Amino acid sequence: MAAFLQWRRFVFFDKETVKDPSENGKNFQLPMGISACDSGRGHIVLGDILTMLNVFFNSCNAHMDGQIWFLTRSLQLSSFQAYKLRVTHLYQLKQHNILVSVGQDEHGINPLVKVWNLDKKDSGSPLCTRIFPAIPGNKPTEVSCLSVHENLNFMAIGFTDGSVVLTKGDITRDRHSKTLSLHEGNCPITGLAFRQAGKVTHLFVATLEKVQCYTLSVKEYPRVDLDTHGCALRCSALTDPSQDSQFIVAGDDCVYLYQPDERGPCFAFDGHKLLTQWHRGYLLLLTHNNKSPSKSDYGSRQTSPTEKHILTIYDLDNKFIAYSAAFDDVIDVLAEWGSFYVLTRDKTMYMLQEKDTQTKLEMLFKKNLFVMAINLAKSQHLDNDGLSEIFRHYGDHLYTKGDHDGAIQQYIRTIGKLEPSYVIRKFLDAQRIHNLTAYLQALHRQSLANADHTTLLLNCYTKLKDSSKLEEFIKSNESEVHFDVEIAIKVLRQAGYHSHAVFLAERHMHHEWYLKIQLEDLKNYQEALRYIGRLPFDQAESNMKRYGKTLMHHVPESTTILLKRLCTDYHPSKDSTDRDSLDRPVENKANSEEFIPVFANNPRELRAFLEHMIEVDPFSSEGVYDTLLELRLQDWAHEQDPGKKKILQEAALSLLRSDNTVFDKALVLCQMHNFKEGVLYLYEKGKLYQQIMHYHMQNEEYGKVVEACKRYGDKEVCLWEQALGYFARKEENCKAYISEVLQHIDENNLMPPLLVVQTLAHNSTASLSVIKDYLINKLERETQQIEEDERKIQQYREETTHLRAEIQELKTCAKIFQKTKCSMCNSPLELPSVHFLCGHSFHQHCLESFAESEAECPTCTPENRKVMDMLRAQDQKRDLHDHFHRQLKCSNDGFSVIADYFGRGVFNKLTLITDPPGGKSAAGNLDAEFNRDLLINTKRNV
Repeated sequence: MAAFLQWRRFVFFDKETVKDPSENGKNFQLPMGISACDSGRGHIVLGDILTMLNVFFNSCNAHMDGQIWFLTRSLQLSSFQAYKLRVTHLYQLKQHNILVSVGQDEHGINPLVKVWNLDKKDSGSPLCTRIFPAIPGNKPTEVSCLSVHENLNFMAIGFTDGSVVLTKGDITRDRHSKTLSLHEGNCPITGLAFRQAGKVTHLFVATLEKVQCYTLSVKEYPRVDLDTHGCALRCSALTDPSQDSQFIVAGDDCVYLYQPDERGPCFAFDGHKLLTQWHRGYLLLLTHNNKSPSKSDYGSRQTSPTEKHILTIYDLDNKFIAYSAAFDDVIDVLAEWGSFYVLTRDKTMYMLQEKDTQTKLEMLFKKNLFVMAINLAKSQHLDNDGLSEIFRHYGDHLYTKGDHDGAIQQYIRTIGKLEPSYVIRKFLDAQRIHNLTAYLQALHRQSLANADHTTLLLNCYTKLKDSSKLEEFIKSNESEVHFDVEIAIKVLRQAGYHSHAVFLAERHMHHEWYLKIQLEDLKNYQEALRYIGRLPFDQAESNMKRYGKTLMHHVPESTTILLKRLCTDYHPSKDSTDRDSLDRPVENKANSEEFIPVFANNPRELRAFLEHMIEVDPFSSEGVYDTLLELRLQDWAHEQDPGKKKILQEAALSLLRSDNTVFDKALVLCQMHNFKEGVLYLYEKGKLYQQIMHYHMQNEEYGKVVEACKRYGDKEVCLWEQALGYFARKEENCKAYISEVLQHIDENNLMPPLLVVQTLAHNSTASLSVIKDYLINKLERETQQIEEDERKIQQYREETTHLRAEIQELKTCAKIFQKTKCSMCNSPLELPSVHFLCGHSFHQHCLESFAESEAECPTCTPENRKVMDMLRAQDQKRDLHDHFHRQLKCSNDGFSVIADYFGRGVFNKLTLITDPPGGKSAAGNLDAEFNRDLLINTKRNV
């Protein structure tokens, strides 16, 4: 029963006497005869009673009794007349500016309840919104206690005869509420309190003998008996919602806490209780120095003038006494404006102001009461920074005492607020490495460790040689990993724990580290290759580019197999138990050309890889075909067996015919390896006919030179001229080849005779007999051409004379039209008809139907157009030459003019107009001579 004596006592409140600012620092005086008190909404409410002195002055109208006083924070008093005789009870709501009072307007037992709206005024006084008598069952009895629900829907009044009257509905209006008798008994009601939990409303009822609870949310108002002992008047209260709104009942021996359905904890606080209040986590008890006379004196407040009251403030959560002091004749203790106000009967008011949290903590620190400081800080809802500072002080205290295990536990609680280096420096000693390890583990669990912390922790494990802890650390669940995995791998690798590092890298998919350790430290190339084959496509590709050369050097066959998979249709190899999606619509295929450098020193594997690629994918990149061509040409060049050499030659040519190689690269490769068939094929493929002939010329293959001219001469006629010049420069006996070339030149009229003679003049072995037949044939054709031209000239002259005669006749003589038939439909002519001077006649409708123009004869129009086109072409040709010479003469930059005409294609082709074989006519001798002279005087490169 005396357990509270073990509670530590503190002075967490400062006691001050309230001074009156208007009286030069004198004590503030309360009104005389205070009978009821309450607080809330920023003021203290006081009610007075009629004293004998008031009775005397009331007869003289000198004093108004039954008043309600309001005391503001600035100690300004105001009052209004609420009752004619006295005020017995006051209840100020906290969430509404509503005041409920109980008092008497006349002598006798007839208490009245009045509800005041303090926001509205009536003749300067608060508006009274409701008045009703508080008489249970029309029995005259005194009101003992009063309680109002904050939602304004319930009001409970307790009486000395054991009755409780409940008003349900809007308590501020008569029409919207009803009154009923909730409880009846023989023992006076000493305490009432409403409790709201969600939508459930309870009413606690305390008497001198029992404690009960009513559920008001249920229609029948069920009742629960909580205890068989009660309390005196004003010795009950309701805790905050933070304390689950428990009902406090203070007996002479113990203080009990109640839930709506059961009794909660109790505290053994001795002493006759006069007043119980709860405010902001504190329990206030006003006790008498002497024992209580008896429970029957439930409402006795008569005390001797010299009697002392003891006010004690308890912190039930933290189990200490926050304040305790003696006061003379206390009327009431009120909580307002963040402090407690003690009202005494000598009209003095004291203020108990709570010290700030930091001051209270410092007081606890001085006494090394760190556990209590922590509990206090939590109850005061101190922020994490403040709590961390307390933990640090506590840890420093334990560290100084040598309790390193306890200190490290407190330092762990500072993680996230206290700089870790502050703790780490304290435990760097080798003898305290266990404590340091515990701290670093906690740091990692909260994901607040950096790379240095991870390194330090792993070094601690390795120093301690604690393999079990090390494995536990690195093999924790993936959801529990609170460290930098990459740093851990580095540290383990450096410390020689390669197996642990490999496990960590594989588990957390640090593929680069896994492969680096396997290849550089463990030299396990086959395992590294297997691991790459299980990676997703992108990562497998990047790692093969990075480590491909190393793997190819040590495990070439397996590496080649993996590269074939990677460059065709790659899917990661899975375990038999891993059943991922087998049908994957996405095709993953790497660029095989990018992996060619991997085979730098492995030509056999490279050849197998490239042949596999072109077999699987005929549309592989050109680099693949070029590289394979180079390999085949190398094999062809070094092969001595004719049969195998022939096979390799066909294989190389098949690549060239595939049209997948780069022309320039393939040509260079063929030339480098002196692959004649490939060079000639590429020349022909690229239409480099002159290069083909030059190739034969360089190799002095005379027959193939002539063969090339026959094969490609129709596509590029200059080949014959070049062949003639080539044979002309040879001093060997090439008469047969020269004759064959001259024959073809003569048949196709490819060169002027003079140019042929000049070309063959360079050859000392070529005699006149070589070109004798060529010159005779040429002269004969020239003679025939001259005769043909003269004949045509004579024909044109005769036709011209005839046409001039016709023109003269048409100009001087009348034209008689004797045609009887239409030249178009060959029917007899009928009027209207149309006659032309050319002698043709037409029906007018035939002419309109078939003629393009009424001014031209439809029959003669085609021939006339041919003549006109020839004339127009001659004019244009003449104008072109004249314009070219004129522009060339006037221009300052003649080269630009010539380049411009070249761009237009004027000089693209040079045509020799000579007598073709078979007696075909040419255009004219003048043009022929001009072109012939131009050709002769033009220098040619053979």
